[in-house]
Amino acid sequence: MDTTFWQVPKASVKNLNKHAALDLIRFSPSGISRIELSRELGLTRAAVTAIVGDLIKAGLVRETNGQSSRGRRAIALEINPQGGLVVGVDIGATHVTFVLADYLAHVIDEIEASLDIFEGPQVCLPFVDQMMRSWLEQLGVKLSQITAIGVGVPGPIVTDAGMVSGPPIMPGWDLFPIREWLEKAWGCPVTLGNDAEFGALGEWAFGAGRGVDNLVYIKVGTGIGAGLLIEGQIYRGTTGCAGEIGHVTIEEDGPLCTCGNRGCLEALAGGRAIAQKAIRAIKAGTRTTLSERPSIETISAMDVIAAARKGDHLSQKLVQEAGYYLGTALANLINLFNPTRIVIGGGVAQVGDLLLEPVRKVAKQRSLKVASQAVTITSAVLGRRSSAMGAVAQAISLSLHQLAEAS
Repeated sequence: MDTTFWQVPKASVKNLNKHAALDLIRFSPSGISRIELSRELGLTRAAVTAIVGDLIKAGLVRETNGQSSRGRRAIALEINPQGGLVVGVDIGATHVTFVLADYLAHVIDEIEASLDIFEGPQVCLPFVDQMMRSWLEQLGVKLSQITAIGVGVPGPIVTDAGMVSGPPIMPGWDLFPIREWLEKAWGCPVTLGNDAEFGALGEWAFGAGRGVDNLVYIKVGTGIGAGLLIEGQIYRGTTGCAGEIGHVTIEEDGPLCTCGNRGCLEALAGGRAIAQKAIRAIKAGTRTTLSERPSIETISAMDVIAAARKGDHLSQKLVQEAGYYLGTALANLINLFNPTRIVIGGGVAQVGDLLLEPVRKVAKQRSLKVASQAVTITSAVLGRRSSAMGAVAQAISLSLHQLAEAS
């Protein structure tokens, strides 16, 4: 496991072998023996014994019954789930999700609430803070018991600064010190990431992307973003803007996008675009069950998804049209990055094959044969939880490596 995939404290270079051992133990499905660890790290058994001793003493690793690679029973090593608790937070354009987990990423509880990202950080962050406190109090968990928190947001991340830069669907958030604000509020380390990148991480660690080193996660919600995992590492680009597939031009003179350009994928296939198309169709007299709502102006993408599942013709047409546009964009991505797997998640993707089938068909038609034959396009195993679980994974990494450094 390449530890550069994770946000490991800079001082960890001094104990690189300890951190490498920690990740090997963490991502071995059935645990790993000291002998196997020695083989993987290229270290002597004595060196591994010393490293493991430190990790066990620190309460980060425990011994358990397992199997060696040759099938014999052996003492295996695994992360100690009782070492601490972490929280993953997924702040979307219209919602916020919290997941409480132990060090083995076992979900203890989760909660979701509506949130309007357009209200800005001065309104949203105090709401997130208060909701987290109330939720933990109901669970009987003290905030001081949380060792690290991962937070995903729908915008380009300036990782070192802990803020977003020029986020198209986050007006008022540009360069606001999100991580600093949350760390002061919660009194523990916070790792801030892009929600699509966390989606890629979540599906890689726990879902449809397990064992895949070249993975793309597409989050189709109010906006559209991509998390790129290339050769086992998240690729963020020079300024954190990598993966902004929602702002790839699909139609030169298409509808105006939130980024200021016209014809972007997000303006054609994002959740907001789908809802607006439905509203315009109803006003034009198109027959649909959506017109039975008390106020058509409040129709959301999830309303369209729900109607499409029930067989509403207009809603199904809009979802399939979004799939066509998304497939066109993915064909370009397939040709450019040649991934093994593309995982599609987010609220809009919950409609399933009604969206995925046109995506697959168009992506295959428009991408190079050798690249299209090598890629699988599938839905997220974790569903709407992908980004929150990625945030959990990152929080666990942050906490484990900081504790390992201290030990």
